[in-house]
Amino acid sequence: MSIIKKLAFVVVVVLLADLSSNGQIASKKSDTTDLEHIKFTVSPAPGWSDLLKRNSGWFGGDGIYTIPLNGVENRVAAAKDKVLFIFSDSMIGNIRNNTMVPGYKMIHNAVAILDGNKPLANNINFYWKKDDKDGAGSIFSPNTPKTEKTDYYWLGDGFVNQALNNNIYIFGYRVRNVSGGAFGFKEVGNTLIKIPHGSKPPYADQSQMDTPLYLTDEAGESGSFGAGVFVNTKAAHAVKADGYIYVYGVRGFTKKVMVARVLPKDFEHFDKWTYYDGTNWSNDINKVVDVTNHVSNELSLTELPDGRYALVFQVNGMSTDVAMRIGKTPYGPFGPIIKLWDCKPDLEEKTYLVYNAKAHPSLSAPGELLISYNINSVEFIKDLEKHPNLYRPRFIRVKFQ
Repeated sequence: MSIIKKLAFVVVVVLLADLSSNGQIASKKSDTTDLEHIKFTVSPAPGWSDLLKRNSGWFGGDGIYTIPLNGVENRVAAAKDKVLFIFSDSMIGNIRNNTMVPGYKMIHNAVAILDGNKPLANNINFYWKKDDKDGAGSIFSPNTPKTEKTDYYWLGDGFVNQALNNNIYIFGYRVRNVSGGAFGFKEVGNTLIKIPHGSKPPYADQSQMDTPLYLTDEAGESGSFGAGVFVNTKAAHAVKADGYIYVYGVRGFTKKVMVARVLPKDFEHFDKWTYYDGTNWSNDINKVVDVTNHVSNELSLTELPDGRYALVFQVNGMSTDVAMRIGKTPYGPFGPIIKLWDCKPDLEEKTYLVYNAKAHPSLSAPGELLISYNINSVEFIKDLEKHPNLYRPRFIRVKFQ
C-alpha cells in the first residue's frame, strides 16, 4: 500500500489551529466549566516506544488502539490482566544488521496481546494470519454483504462489551483501491467486527456486519464513526457513568468530530443508536452535528482526574503537534486546542510524517495519560531500507497536576 494513499486517509489539507503557545498551561482553580486551562507536565515514555522496536515478526505498523480484555477501560490494567493491541497496516519479516531481510511483507492489520501493564518485551506476543506456506496475512479481512473482492480493512477503535457476553467489538473501515482521483483509494463503508469472548488470535470465529455509520454529503465530504470509543459505564469504572457507549466519528477536510451513543446491550441494533444534534440525541444520523474540529482520524476521549474530559489527537490529522481539547461532557462543549508535544525531534529524515495520536488509559498510571503517535514516511520503502524501525508508534506520558 502506497504510504501516500495511507496518509491521505488522515489529512488532506493543513489548516490553522488555535494552538496554545507552550506545553504547560497556567492552572486555574479546578472547574469543570473551565475548558481552557489545565496544568501538566509531559515527557517521553521510552519504555513503551522501545517495546514496539522489534527485529523479527511484526516490526512496524500504525493505527494502534489498546483494549483491556477485562472490559475495564477507565482504570490501569493489573499485572494479571491482558490488553489487546490492534494495528492497521503492519510490516512482517526480519531485520538483520539494521537492514530488512528480503521477503518482508506489509499486511493490512495485526494484533498483539500484552500481559499486565508494563512495557516488557517478554510479556507481549504478536499475531497475524498465516497460510499453509507460513505467509503473512491480515487478521481481519472484509466479509460482509456489501464487501467487494478487493476491499480491505483499516481498523478503528474497539472495546469489550460486558453487557453482551464480553464480546470484543472493533470498527473496520472498508477501503477500496480505485482508478483515477488524487489518491487512488477511497473508504466505501463502515463495518463492525465481533470477536466472541475467549476467542484467540487469529480469531477464526469472528463475525462482521455492515453498519450505517459511513456518511457522505452533497458537498462531497465523507465521514465515518469508530475513530474513538468511550465506555461510560460503571462496569468499565467510569467515574461519572451514565451507562452509554460513546462512539466518535470524523468527517470532512477540517477533521470535524461527530458523536453517537448507545446502551451496551443495544450495540448491534443500529436503529437504537442516537446522534448528538447540538441539543438533544436524535435517532436520525443525518441530524448529527460537528462538536469540534482540527482533530485526527484516530483519537481518544478519556476522563480527567478533575471530572473533565480529554480529547487527544494529532492536530489536523497529520502534523507534528500532539494536542488535546478539554470537554465538559463526553459530547462537549470542547475548548481550544492545547498543545501537549512537538514531534519534530523524531523526524530523522525530512520525508518523515507523524499522525493519529491517542491516549491509552488502561496503560496509564492514575493522574497520567500514556499517549501514542505514529511515524511514517512519504518515501516508505526507501526510508525503511535506511531506518527499518522507523514505522512504529512512539509514546509520551502526560502528568496532570
